[in-house]
Amino acid sequence: MLQMGKLRPEEGQNLPSITQKVGGTTESKRSLQLSAGVPSRVVSAQQAQRGRLLPHGLQHHHPLSPAQGGAHTLSGLPLTQLIERSPRTLPRSLIYVSIITFIMGASIHLVGDSVNHRLIFSGYQNHLSVRENPIIKNLKPETLIDSFELLYYYDEYLGHSMWYIPFFLILFMYFSGCFTPTKAESSMPGAAALLVVPSGLYYWYLVTEGQIFILFIFTFFAMLALVLHQKHKRLFLDSNGLFLFYSFAFTLLLVALWVAWLWNDPVLRKKYPGVIYVPEPWAFYTLHVSSRH
Repeated sequence: MLQMGKLRPEEGQNLPSITQKVGGTTESKRSLQLSAGVPSRVVSAQQAQRGRLLPHGLQHHHPLSPAQGGAHTLSGLPLTQLIERSPRTLPRSLIYVSIITFIMGASIHLVGDSVNHRLIFSGYQNHLSVRENPIIKNLKPETLIDSFELLYYYDEYLGHSMWYIPFFLILFMYFSGCFTPTKAESSMPGAAALLVVPSGLYYWYLVTEGQIFILFIFTFFAMLALVLHQKHKRLFLDSNGLFLFYSFAFTLLLVALWVAWLWNDPVLRKKYPGVIYVPEPWAFYTLHVSSRH
């Protein structure tokens, strides 16, 4: 029992190793020893000299706080209340399936994001692909790289799809019930108008960091088409509908400005090829902000 968590000498011979280059010189290969199932950090001498390392007892093994994790998984509760207050709703069984899928997707994203933030502390660069990252491409055996790519797929594609598709579906269903036959009720209070800016910033971060521009623009055009259709019936958006519609419109403006600002960035262009070019804020941070420190 006393030897649990300790690594016997003969157990460290076949463990993966990492080769790092610091200041143009190559350090000797260090074993990535696994102690109690948690890999130890491999750091350069420069980082140690700068005092960036905390004592072992003070290192944060879980970068995401419990509050942030709870916000990811418990956000399905207000969505349930949101859809139940809508005059038009889906069948209850479909609502529950959507909420369960939403929570599962948020949980997958939470796990992937926790690992990603831990890798960032070790030098992972979000503006590069998984195989091009310096701390990943030298892993031995090379099959470990496939495991990190699988984790990236679960986080960025599977988790985001399960998270955001039910999220925008519920928002659209709520929006479809935000119409009134009275023109006088189609107005928004001044206090609510001030909240359009932070709401738009929130959706901008979801669209850019979550890489869900296609889903967002499809939802926005569906909302616009619904507004035009209801206008022929002399139905107008109420204050809640106006707030959500203006928030999405402001989000679209922010995304357009963001893309125009980074349109000619060669590194991000390589990271996000194709017609849809929407860089992630974290990729911009690791490329242009953290690299300067």
